[in-house]
Amino acid sequence: QVQLVESGGGSVQAGGSLRLSCAVSGLTLSSYCMGWFRQAPGKEREGVARINNGMPYYSDAVKGRFAISQSITRNTLALQMYSLKPEDSGMYYCAAAPRCNGFSEEDFNYWGQGTQVTVSS
Repeated sequence: QVQLVESGGGSVQAGGSLRLSCAVSGLTLSSYCMGWFRQAPGKEREGVARINNGMPYYSDAVKGRFAISQSITRNTLALQMYSLKPEDSGMYYCAAAPRCNGFSEEDFNYWGQGTQVTVSS
C-alpha cells in the first residue's frame, strides 16, 4: 500500500522559511517522478516543484525561492521554502507519478493528505 504523509507546514511571516517533508512508503522514490503541489482557497491546485530522475523543476512562481530534494535512503521528499510570500499560502501536497512531463495532475496517481502553509504579511 502506497502512503505519502506530509509534515512541516505551519504559520510564518512574509520573508520567512519553512521546510516540508513527505514520508513515502510502498514505492521507491528513485523509480517515480515526485512532485509538490499547492492549493489556495478558491483556487485550482498548481504544481510548484517536481524531481524526475534527479532533476528538479520549478514553477515560475517559486523558482529561485524553493528547493526540492529527495533522500533515496530514507524514502523522503522535501521542499525547502525561502522568502515566503502571502501568496504562497495554501495546502501543500506531495504526489508521485510513474512518469511525468510537466505538472499535469493526471500523471500523479498517489497523493498525500496535505500540510497547511500560512504566510502572513
